[in-house]
Amino acid sequence: MESKTESEKILTEEVKSPGKIARTFMTLYDVFQFMGRFFKEGFLPPYEGKELMKQCYDIGYRSLALISLTGFITGIVFTKQSRPSLAEFGATSWLPSLVGIALLRTLAPLLTSLIAAGKVGSSIGAELGSMRVTEQIDAMEVSATNPFKFLVTTRVLAATITIPILTFYTAMVGMLGALLNVSLSEGTSAKAFFQSSLESITFLDITASTVKAIIFGFTIGMVGCYQGYNSSKGTEGVGKAANSAVVIGMFLIFIEEVVSVQFFGLFRT
Repeated sequence: MESKTESEKILTEEVKSPGKIARTFMTLYDVFQFMGRFFKEGFLPPYEGKELMKQCYDIGYRSLALISLTGFITGIVFTKQSRPSLAEFGATSWLPSLVGIALLRTLAPLLTSLIAAGKVGSSIGAELGSMRVTEQIDAMEVSATNPFKFLVTTRVLAATITIPILTFYTAMVGMLGALLNVSLSEGTSAKAFFQSSLESITFLDITASTVKAIIFGFTIGMVGCYQGYNSSKGTEGVGKAANSAVVIGMFLIFIEEVVSVQFFGLFRT
């Protein structure tokens, strides 16, 4: 029997392997199936309350140092950069209001989520990826433990709960940085600064920031868990899962930010 020609081999490989479009739809199907399983497992007992609290501690408390430093520096830098533009119009008195609105509406949720995507998302992806390639997840299934509920549901819920809390913490720390800069430059008191900055913030601003933070937290947890839970190819797969969790998570956060700004902008007009 004659051996296959080169063109026949290529044609056979193309028939066996799905095209890029087909793979994209297959991936989307797997993602939505993964999300559907999360919503199903999240509302059914038993509830892993202890593991959920542990994940909230890991995601929240252990991120405080980095978020505190970033938020404080952001408040100082944003105030310092905004002052010359306002000074041209003699409107430096508006600086506290500008900082408060900017931090709460955009900077706080976006900065917190990007930091969490890099720190928390990569950690979740690497941890679950390592458990997958070392067959620890398979061992949990054999031992009559639901690994999806214990590993995925708790981490996604913890990220969804913790990111909004960290967002308002970032806004507060950023305001302190702005207060330091304004006090040194204009001699404004803390009472006058916070009174001026908070009076411009509306209930819609708080609602929009909270909703965005919840969506960002859910995205970070879901992407990290999906990449880690479905990783393969040994140690290479673990690194790829961690990297994909960060890149995809940040990409989706920016898209969600654009969509949310357009959506909540409809209520401001």
